[in-house]
Amino acid sequence: MYRVDLKDGADLDGFRRALRGLVALGADPGEVVWSVGAAPSLFGDDAPLPADAPPVSLPRPVGALIESVVCHRDPERYALLHRLVWRVLRGERDMLDHHADPLVHRLALLDKAVRRDLHKMHAFLRFREVRDPDGAERYVAWFEPDHFIVEATAPFFVERFESLVWTILTPVGSLQWDRRSLTVGPAAVKPEGLDRDDRFAEGWQRYYESTFNPARVNPAAMRAEMPRKYWANLPEAAAIPGMIRSAPARVQAMIEAEAATPRRRNPDKAVAAMARQEPATLAELNRIILAADPLVPGATQAVPGEGPVGAAIAIVGEQPGDQEDLEGRPFVGPAGQLLTRALEEAGIERSAAYLTNAVKHFKFVARGKRRLHQSPTAGEVKHYRWWLMKELGFVRPRLVVTLGATAALALTGRSVSVLRERGPMGFGDWNGFVTVHPSYLLRLPAGETAEQAYRDFVADLRRAREMVGEPPDA
Repeated sequence: MYRVDLKDGADLDGFRRALRGLVALGADPGEVVWSVGAAPSLFGDDAPLPADAPPVSLPRPVGALIESVVCHRDPERYALLHRLVWRVLRGERDMLDHHADPLVHRLALLDKAVRRDLHKMHAFLRFREVRDPDGAERYVAWFEPDHFIVEATAPFFVERFESLVWTILTPVGSLQWDRRSLTVGPAAVKPEGLDRDDRFAEGWQRYYESTFNPARVNPAAMRAEMPRKYWANLPEAAAIPGMIRSAPARVQAMIEAEAATPRRRNPDKAVAAMARQEPATLAELNRIILAADPLVPGATQAVPGEGPVGAAIAIVGEQPGDQEDLEGRPFVGPAGQLLTRALEEAGIERSAAYLTNAVKHFKFVARGKRRLHQSPTAGEVKHYRWWLMKELGFVRPRLVVTLGATAALALTGRSVSVLRERGPMGFGDWNGFVTVHPSYLLRLPAGETAEQAYRDFVADLRRAREMVGEPPDA
């Protein structure tokens, strides 16, 4: 019998060390007891693990799943992951594709819960301005995650708030950034007085009130996306009840104003007017995009691109979908989830690429409560082309990968047969690569054809990575 003692929280390094030793010994999962934060065995009869076992080679999706699941609170997470690795190393290399497998299904639920918790922390953490004893400026935030995700969120907050001195406190750990280095600390308690109003809190409330759409108010959906457990730490939450109460009157006022306003608009003149603003940064460009009227009616908001300036690879899709329109982020719906999986298998870290769309608003036709995607016309693609070119000019990628015919049209100015012309292609000032859109893969009937099409898509992405000289993601 083997016993593995790991630290509290997400002990990824400890799990990896133990896993190497167990694999080297050929230990069956049934022979292993995983213990978290417990005292050593009283009897001392557990077999020791080798300290210098060699690394274990696993498929990239398995490695990514391990990094996610160790952050979950489930006490059985390490045992489940050991069972997964045991089976993979015995020939089931593609077992994550078998979603009906009970082990795969359970691990997928744990992974989904962790990813949702990460999203909530990214979205609902709010900094408050405080002063250190020496008068220096510091920003402090309190958050209560469901899982052990604090260290996993660190890169997001360092990148987003690199120029600030900040501290994030949670019941499961803390982070501190001093503009140069990150320190991971122990669990904390909420400081007194952190809920007081400051200019950050006032700014958040004004922003929320200005972007609130009374015509789309849905309290049940709001509570599902923004559960009440987060409200105490959200400055804008104080405004929610009043905005909900006033929503019917505001909608009526909007209807009356719309009826009294003559229809206008020359899209080409609108684009020309925006072009004259000459944004100096990607952030300024995105502000223009977000403030622009949608060319197609009904869209909730514009969806700008996402990713770092200077990314080696920019990925251009067609247009936002229903989920992207609601969240304001590209590639978060079913097609985006498939793209993320394919990027991982191709050795491309999604957060290192720049993701955007040729068209910035969601075009759809309503069918009852559903909003069904409609392909943009060539004229609509042309309308948004100025934004796309400006985006790429600021990002300066070494390669632009277009997903589907619409994105290829935006970059080439001509109709492109994707299945016939997929592969490297010049896009004027940009080196390009044409491949299918992941939504195409989702439309294929399940079977060998769909599986081969997915493998071809991953191969395209892997080839794109090789074209920019990027090594596989370690």
